Amino acid sequence: MSNSIWKRYGYGWVTLGFFVISLIGHWLFGWFAYVDEQSQHGGAPEIGPYIVEMSRDTLENWQSEFLQLIWQIGGLAFLLYVGSPQSKEGDDRMEAKLDAILAAVEPERADALIDEIDREYAGRHTDQRWTRMAAEAASERQPPSR
Repeated sequence: MSNSIWKRYGYGWVTLGFFVISLIGHWLFGWFAYVDEQSQHGGAPEIGPYIVEMSRDTLENWQSEFLQLIWQIGGLAFLLYVGSPQSKEGDDRMEAKLDAILAAVEPERADALIDEIDREYAGRHTDQRWTRMAAEAASERQPPSR
C-alpha cells in the first residue's frame, strides 16, 4: 500500500477540490450577475466594486456556513483526536465494561491480562470507579493472610 500524501489525505483533497470549484463558480457567476446589474443601470462593470461586493458575499457565506460546519465537524474531530475529556467518556465506559466482562469470564487471570494489555497499548485506566472495583474484587479473591 502506497503511503503517499494523496492517498493518506484523499478525503481532504477531494473536499478541497469541491471547495475551490465552488468558490471559483461563485465568483464567476457573481461576475455575470454583476455585469448584468451594471448594464441594467447603464453603468460599466468595474473590477474594484465587483471585488468588494463579492468579497462581502463570500465572507457572509463563509461566516454563516463554513465556520459553523468547520467548528462542528473539524473541531469535534480535532478534540476527539487529542483526547478531550468529552471524547473519552464513551471509551472509558466501554473499557470498564470489557474489563468487567473479562473479570467475570476469567477471574483468576483477569488482572494479569488487563495489565498485559495496558502495557502493550501503553494505557492505564482513567476510570476511578473501575480501579476501585477491581481492587475490591482482588482483595475478596485473596484468602486472608495469617
